Amino acid sequence: MGNRIAVVDDEPDIIHLVTIHLKKAGYSVDSFPNGSSLLKFLPTSTPDLVILDLMLPDLDGFDICRMMKSNQSYESIPIIMLTAKGQEADKVTGLELGADDYLTKPFSPRELIARVKAVLRRTSASKLAQIIIGDISIDPERFEVMVNEKQVTLTPVEFKILHLLAQNQGKVFSRERILDHLWGNEKAVIDRTVDVHIKNLRDKLGPAGELVKNIRGVGYKVQA
Repeated sequence: MGNRIAVVDDEPDIIHLVTIHLKKAGYSVDSFPNGSSLLKFLPTSTPDLVILDLMLPDLDGFDICRMMKSNQSYESIPIIMLTAKGQEADKVTGLELGADDYLTKPFSPRELIARVKAVLRRTSASKLAQIIIGDISIDPERFEVMVNEKQVTLTPVEFKILHLLAQNQGKVFSRERILDHLWGNEKAVIDRTVDVHIKNLRDKLGPAGELVKNIRGVGYKVQA
């Protein structure tokens, strides 16, 4: 079997539908009716991706996402939120917490599989060797950033932006391309959001933040 996918949903019909299509696409599937059972499972086995419902009977899906992204053992596991919550504010919250994609119910199983494949491709592409630019050291495997050998705590979104720019040192990325890299089809945010994340990123990097450069009217790049 291929990648291992964890599906968390309290609706048996949804679990059944998603499991059938994932297995047809060649994935191995573990299903969970609530958040607690997923959290008990994670220490014993690490899935390659989690499909997460938000409205669960025990824990809020946003809280589960927050817990995973704040735990070094699970923070690199990609999450696709699959939920009936279709409001833009809910999408923005999920993506800001570090979810890799957001799909609303009712949904097309074919679209879900396409998004699973896209997220796994992006995740696989990001698992590269350590990147060092100036005083900044980026370790994608550990999800760690060091400045002058001191660890800097970044949000998942800030890390993804820095890693994208650092992987392509000297290349300028427009706000639109950064948004597309972060969230693909679910760009339920505005360009100004990128500016806010860049500002916070620079502040956290201290003097090394000067390596993140704004090319007026175009976008951003990292250049030593």
